[in-house]
Amino acid sequence: MDTNHILIVDDEKEITKAIAIYMESQGYRVHIAYNGMEALELVEKQSMDLAIIDLMMPVMDGNTLMSKIREKHEFPIIILSAKSEDMDKVMGLTMGADDYVTKPFVPMELIARVKSQLRRYNRYQQGISEAMKESGVYRVGELMLNETERVVTAEGEEIRLTPMEFKILRLLMKEPGRVFSAEEIYEAVWKEKAVNTDTIMVHIRRIREKIEITPKEPKYLKVVWGVGYKIENNN
Repeated sequence: MDTNHILIVDDEKEITKAIAIYMESQGYRVHIAYNGMEALELVEKQSMDLAIIDLMMPVMDGNTLMSKIREKHEFPIIILSAKSEDMDKVMGLTMGADDYVTKPFVPMELIARVKSQLRRYNRYQQGISEAMKESGVYRVGELMLNETERVVTAEGEEIRLTPMEFKILRLLMKEPGRVFSAEEIYEAVWKEKAVNTDTIMVHIRRIREKIEITPKEPKYLKVVWGVGYKIENNN
């Protein structure tokens, strides 16, 4: 099973450190931000599976952050806040949160709520993924390839690929997480025995420049040195 990525956003560093320890003890990958702007930058670089967000933060508060996240992302959000009034909870849930936990919190309760939200989200994502594959649509994080319409979008923007670039990306996206050697890619796409695989390196670089926000720090298309290439399984 793939490791879930958890985003923790709180300006109180001792709290973020404690939550990180609890989440890491459950095998989750943790990403920390101390305000909403930092959190948005992290979400741009890494597909998240769940976020734990405080409401009262400098630079950008939790409600504003949730609103911006919900413009593009559907992963569950748990509010962790000292504000315990009913209206605060209603507003948080209205802005896009899936659950609300008040401070001080019980660690085991927070862990239980995280697991519950992840179970629902993972089932939801699996259902969507299976339905998409049946219709020729492949999705990894915010990268989507429609085989029938020959359309690729990344972070909501349509990407123009050459026919060969499209075939290479389709091959990798059909099996996210699997590492393909340059020879395997060449033979699968060109339908002939690989003689010179330098062209694969060139095509991979061009694809990365088109689909990645920061090509030098790729989110999707990764090189496994000495082995080959893969689409990172961010789901």
